[in-house]
Amino acid sequence: MKAGPLPLDDTQVERLLTSIAQQYGIDFSEYAPASMRRRITVLLRNEHLTSLDALRDRVLADPLAMQRFVHGIAVNVTSMFRDPTFYLTFRREIVPKLATYPFIRIWHAGCSTGEEVYSTAIILHEEGLFDRARIYATDIDVLAIERAKLGIFPIETMKEYSANYLQSGGKESLSNYYTADQHNAIFRKYLKRNIVFAQHNLAGDGSFNEFHLILCRNVLIYFNSDLRERVLNLLHDSLRTFGVLGLGSKESLRLSPIRACYDEISEKDRLYKRVV
Repeated sequence: MKAGPLPLDDTQVERLLTSIAQQYGIDFSEYAPASMRRRITVLLRNEHLTSLDALRDRVLADPLAMQRFVHGIAVNVTSMFRDPTFYLTFRREIVPKLATYPFIRIWHAGCSTGEEVYSTAIILHEEGLFDRARIYATDIDVLAIERAKLGIFPIETMKEYSANYLQSGGKESLSNYYTADQHNAIFRKYLKRNIVFAQHNLAGDGSFNEFHLILCRNVLIYFNSDLRERVLNLLHDSLRTFGVLGLGSKESLRLSPIRACYDEISEKDRLYKRVV
């Protein structure tokens, strides 16, 4: 019987993460410890290894193994029009604000495999704003970014996504936006026209533009309190005055020092307008 991974040792976890930060410049040390331990355990199993030292040796020697490591640590749980009431409020409350700008810059920070990016693109298309918008979709996970660029999602998810789309105020049928084969829904090329996909590490990289809208949903919950606050400050520094910040349903500005810089658009939907 083949042995499984041994219980994780905190010292070895720290050594692994320190070595990765030194060699690749990606620092995972301030990710929530419980989530990190769970994901490393899964990585050990997927890599057919039984020790953290063996995992460390592999990712340091093989950049492809490092890509798999990042993909395993990053949280790629997402869906189109996730939390439909958020997108309904976005359509009703935020789109009219965006319409006042001659050109609209949007940042999807931590975009995962891109389902929510295409959701935003579809709403902007339906509201006549997509042609004067640029969406920057970033994630630390290169493999997730490559999947997002394709715009191809399992056909079996479309029933759920179509229901979300209609609940979020969709004006057509979601099927108008993709072609289908036996296994996949392939989203139409024009939806990608104004989307820029790129790797960006919220834990270490800086601001790269000034945005009218930043969506960073269901990302901060995987960071410890210090990293959460640093990322919130990064998002704040990247958002123009009167721009809008959207967070996930379990995230809030309520306890952050930057809360005073924002008016609440919808606390329920975690939408805030920067006023200072």
